[in-house]
Amino acid sequence: MAERCELRCRECGKSWGNQARSFCDDCLSPLEITYDYEAVGKNLSRASIEAGPNSIWRYRALLPVDEVEAASLPVGFTPLVPAKGLGQRWGARHVYVKNDAVCFPTLSFKDRVVAVALSAARQFGFDVVSCSSTGNLANAVAAQAARRGFEAWIFVPADIEQAKILGTQIYGAHLVRVAGNYDQVNRLCTQIAEQHRWGFVNVNLRPYYAEGSKTVGFEIAEQLGWRLPDNVVVPMAGGALITKIRKAFDEFIKLGLVEAKPVRFFGAQATGCSPITTAIKDKQERFTPQKPATIARSIAIGNPADGFYAIRTIRDSGGWAEDVPDSELVGGIQTLAETEGIFTETAGGVTTAVTQKLLAQGRILPEETTVLCITGNGLKTTDALAGRLETIEAIAPRLEAFEAYSERALNATVSVARAAGVAQ
Repeated sequence: MAERCELRCRECGKSWGNQARSFCDDCLSPLEITYDYEAVGKNLSRASIEAGPNSIWRYRALLPVDEVEAASLPVGFTPLVPAKGLGQRWGARHVYVKNDAVCFPTLSFKDRVVAVALSAARQFGFDVVSCSSTGNLANAVAAQAARRGFEAWIFVPADIEQAKILGTQIYGAHLVRVAGNYDQVNRLCTQIAEQHRWGFVNVNLRPYYAEGSKTVGFEIAEQLGWRLPDNVVVPMAGGALITKIRKAFDEFIKLGLVEAKPVRFFGAQATGCSPITTAIKDKQERFTPQKPATIARSIAIGNPADGFYAIRTIRDSGGWAEDVPDSELVGGIQTLAETEGIFTETAGGVTTAVTQKLLAQGRILPEETTVLCITGNGLKTTDALAGRLETIEAIAPRLEAFEAYSERALNATVSVARAAGVAQ
């Protein structure tokens, strides 16, 4: 690992080698993995990548991972879906969905970052791994820790979705529910990390963990035929994903794997927790922390660790950031399901609804190639839809009962269509 990558301070540039730490002692700024691109490029080509496994490990040369064991977990390489039905509904021609709702093993993009973080944890000699989480990360750490023989301690806000709690407990992890929001949970984990020699994937292993997000960008470029899109719409929680997709594109350009072109990055948040989008819209350089109040719990981080860099990424690319209320994000979940057969969780509802809003605003143009990042599966957040879908009546097991029911259903559909036409 040390021969081709190292930790470097994002602000003062000081090198810290490879170790379990996330900030610079000199200036207290965050650390990031940097690579010797000349060394990496000697053995990396489109052909060598395509010959690799159908997982994130096909990009191992650009990940801070050495061990062969990592390749035993086939994480990532999820579908990039041409979303024709969604595009037709919006009047847009080239819409794609990067569908991490089917990522192995726990159905969210967090499987990618955890695979890289636990590889680093093994290399640094940790026996216990841990995290603070709003749910998806908890599932991913618990599952992969079980597979790879780590003891796991998972810390979550007490009010996260029950499906995500079950999806952590089933793997045998120690689950700690904390009476507080994510930012309070994360603060507690930072304190615990100072007292215990544990590998916290989003504390002392954060620079390695965050590199896993790049694989979303690598896959988008490769699956588009080794070209970059015009626009990427990304849900924002801590803010790392949007910055790492951009880093992935920049690395592919630097290594000559794709042609350079401008790509605009658009951030999506729920209105009830929107520190980054608020800063963008208010033309502020830094965000003001917020107290979360949204059903989109997986992205409800009021004090995002990479918020400053997410703002910079969006602005530098010429993009924008938007947020939507809970009612619209539920509509986004339904729209994506009805048009593409993809059931996403609340974060994906935010991404879909925000994209529709950006098209209506003219910030994204219909003829441009636009990729929506769908980061988690809807089966994890079914409670968000409770009471929002129609309760279906039961009919008698007779043909005449069905015929009467189908006629009522048809008449109702026609009425809705006519009402929509009047509204337009």
